[in-house]
Amino acid sequence: MRALLVALAAVALAPLAWSAPSPVIQFDFSNPGLSPSHWVLTIYPNGNGHFRSESDSQTAEARTGIEALTVDREIRMTPQFAQRVFQTAQRHNMFNGQCDSHMKVAFQGWKKLSYSGPEGDGNCEFNYSKDKEIQDLSDALVSVANTLTEGARLENLLHHDPLGLDKEMEYLVEAAADGRAQQLCTIRGILEHLTEDENVLDRVRKRARLLLAKAEN
Repeated sequence: MRALLVALAAVALAPLAWSAPSPVIQFDFSNPGLSPSHWVLTIYPNGNGHFRSESDSQTAEARTGIEALTVDREIRMTPQFAQRVFQTAQRHNMFNGQCDSHMKVAFQGWKKLSYSGPEGDGNCEFNYSKDKEIQDLSDALVSVANTLTEGARLENLLHHDPLGLDKEMEYLVEAAADGRAQQLCTIRGILEHLTEDENVLDRVRKRARLLLAKAEN
């Protein structure tokens, strides 16, 4: 009898559990002059997320000599980073407001920050924001996308041009040092593979170990 009551209570509470979906933030970026020219980064409060990019093959080939792959994968960021993203959304009314500065600044790409959750929905679009916190968040998210794009390039080079890994890893180490590449934990898989692959240059393995250590910190 007690088990039946517990089961009935669980059924009764089920609609309540479904009535409050987990909040989600999406960052949509597009710039036809870059590769990838368009990408979308989705973030959940626990650090889970998804990254989807659309590459311009000609632009990618000019940079690496091989065609870049379109990326479409689940990712894992640190909970601390995700918390920063969601706290920024809360402080800015779930992105309901004016983001763009309307200043005459160089085109940096169109960005759209969107929030959806129990508190409601909101979004704002901008090229450059005069709100420092919004602009800093945008820069950080672009840096995460840069990391993910580099991870895809490393995977591509490993299979098609292993010698090209040397230059790409040199760039990634520099980008991680100056903040252009953040959340290295999102590409831990390829970095771990490179540290153990004896078919790549020793410099590549050393740089991969350096980046893994940075990802752990």
